Amino acid sequence: MKENILIIKYSDDFLLSLKESKEEFEDEARYLLTLKLYELGKISSGKAAQLAGISRVNFLLKLRQYKASPFQVDLDEVLEESKR
Repeated sequence: MKENILIIKYSDDFLLSLKESKEEFEDEARYLLTLKLYELGKISSGKAAQLAGISRVNFLLKLRQYKASPFQVDLDEVLEESKR
């Protein structure tokens, strides 16, 4: 399977302002991209974990850190269910 590479340019000043190393920033950026795709329902938690380079369990456990739900449900569905 062909792999593609996403390149995002940033300066060392950016890393200094975040007080993060290059590796810390890139790992978090990769995770946040996969988190958002997962939240939007575009990819599964398994695919998100694979893209983030971590296990599915670790991906799901880390959701709490960003106040994200491990359940892919629509808010309207939740409200409708609560009426019942």
